[in-house]
This record gives sequence, structure tokens and C-alpha cells, in this order.
Amino acid sequence: MKVTSVRPVLVDRYLLVEVETDEGLTGVGESGTWAFQRAAAEVVRYFGEYLVGKDPLQIEHHWQYLYRAFHFRGAVIMGALSAIDIALWDIAGQYHGVPVHSLLGGPTRAKARVYRHVFGASREDLVRGCAEAKAAGFNAVGHLTPFVDAPRSEPFETTSVGQLEWAVESVRQYREAVGSSVDLCIEIHRQLSPAQAIALGRELEQFRPMFYEDPVLPDNFDEMALVAEKVAIPIATGERLHTVQEFEMLLRRGAVQYVRPDVCMCGGITGARKVAAVAEANHVGVVPHNPLSPVSTVACLHLAAAIANFAIQEYPLAEDEAPKAEIVSPVPKRDGAYLLVPTAPGLGIALVPGGEQKYPFRDRELVTRLHADGSVVDQ
Repeated sequence: MKVTSVRPVLVDRYLLVEVETDEGLTGVGESGTWAFQRAAAEVVRYFGEYLVGKDPLQIEHHWQYLYRAFHFRGAVIMGALSAIDIALWDIAGQYHGVPVHSLLGGPTRAKARVYRHVFGASREDLVRGCAEAKAAGFNAVGHLTPFVDAPRSEPFETTSVGQLEWAVESVRQYREAVGSSVDLCIEIHRQLSPAQAIALGRELEQFRPMFYEDPVLPDNFDEMALVAEKVAIPIATGERLHTVQEFEMLLRRGAVQYVRPDVCMCGGITGARKVAAVAEANHVGVVPHNPLSPVSTVACLHLAAAIANFAIQEYPLAEDEAPKAEIVSPVPKRDGAYLLVPTAPGLGIALVPGGEQKYPFRDRELVTRLHADGSVVDQ
């Protein structure tokens, strides 16, 4: 069996990839480069020049060949490599007539626990979203900021004490809205300094969040370790990391209690499986990052099925609605607080013909939030 084509598919806000073979098998993958999908699409085409004519079942060899070709890495390169890797695993599963997780040693579970995204332009919206998620059968809510999802075009200004008190009161109301039967996955989105993150984390301990995600920028692992040392809430981080070596450095420092590999960014299923293994050796749980299309969701489900230390994963809004449900078929099925692990060969999904025409690609607007004084702030 040989690869005959590698095609990037830019549709809606997503970069998907189809890898075709001379035996009629087509694999699907997805890139997690977020706002740099066009650049990653060019890398997919470039990598495709190598892959055409090769045996798609030599997944590890192709991964090493492409990753180590020039010894450069980063989001665009790793997003492209991840998408191709996922597609090759899809082909391998179809070729052997088994779901991808069976090739990884699974399944260890029949369904994977998920947390519902909660967004809102006001505290009231976020509190309502928590209650609605509970009513819909979820027992965990996430992507849950204590600061409100303010538009990036809106200048940021607050006092330190005002920011702290607002955040504490918000999380108090989230907990009150759902009681103790729902886990809160608190998302800071790298908005705080280490000192601020420690002060807020200590205040939030009373509400017992499942984890405290990305309290500081991921650029300095020692800073993340400092927060983890000073706060009695598990730290979750990793969505911006690209390699198993970066995760290992975090783990070595005791800086993380839940790793958040993005299957579409950290090297695909191949890379994420290695991250999970290193985390398992340190008794650390895995919470796959999953803000993309159903291709990402399904790839995460196969990872979740095959590892012992899976904890929970994201479940994006409108996963079963247009446009997502009209780009990929079938979409994952939910059973209360869980998604069912696919059992069809390969990933168990395919791209719906005509999706590119029905939902043309949309770039993300380049807007960075500014402080009232004109300086850049993180959000």
C-alpha cells in the first residue's frame, strides 16, 4: 500500500487533512494551529511531497523523518505533522479492520468523561451556563474563566484587589449554581503573574476546583512549578506545548498534576501517546485539549480509550450541530457526562463531501487585547 495524495482541507475555522492510498483507504487528521491554519496547510503540502509513494503504515518512521528533517519545530510545523500522523493512524486502523485504540493496546474504557465548555459575556451568563450544563447531564464544566470572556477589543483596566475579589466571587457563584455534584475546571488563560496566580489560587482552594488551568504563561516552567508548590489545587497545563520533552520538563519540576496535550499540536496520536506514558510514570492524569472539530474529538477519544491515566477531556460547544456536524460524519455520541468511544475501524469518521464549499474557510481576526494605558495584556 502506498500514499497517493496528501490534501489539506481548509473548512470553516479548521485545517483538516486527507491522506489517500492506492488501496482506496483515506485517512483524516486535524491541525491545532488555531490562527495559523493557512501556514500549516503549506507545511502539510510540503510534507506530502515526501509521503507520496511511501507505505502509510510506517507511522513512527515517518514521524521521526519529518520531525527531524531540519531540527526546527513550533506550532505551524507540529500542527501539520500532527494532522498527518492522525490520518496515518486512521489508515492503519482501516487497513487492519480495527479502531485506532486497538492498535494502541486499548480499549481501557468504553466511554470517556467530558466537561462542557461554558462561555459568557457576563458573570450571569457563566453562572447560567454552569447550571445548564448540569441540567444537560454533565458532571464537569470547564473552559470556565473567573474573569468573564470580555471582547479583546475592550481595553482592560482593574485594580489588583478588584480583579481578585471579582474572580473569587465568580467561582463562589459557579460552585453555588452546581453544588458538589459537578467539577469546576477553572481556566485562567495565562492572564496572571506568578504572584497573582498564587494569591488567587489560595482563595479558590475553598471551592475545590478539579484543576487550575494555565494560571501563568507556559514559557517558564519554573514559574509554573512555583505556583504548583504554593497552591493546593491541581495545576493543568500543556495545550501550547509541542513535544514530549517539554512535558517531561514540567513533570520533573512537579509543575503539573494534569497534563493537557493537544493531539492536533503535540505530534498527533504518536506524540500524545508518549506524553501520556511519561505522565503515567509520574502518576499524573491526562486531560486532552480539544477546542477544534469532531476530528480532534474523535482522535482524543481513541487516546482516552488506550491509556490508563485518562482523567477527562473537553467537549466543545455545538459539536453535534452545524457546521461541525456537516463537516465530519458521524459526530461522537454522548451518554450523559460521557462520550462513547468509537468502535468502527480507524478513527471511525470521514469528511462530508462539499464541506469546503458549504463552509468556506474563515481566518481568525488578529486582535490582541490592550490595557487602558495602551500596553498589551494576555487573554
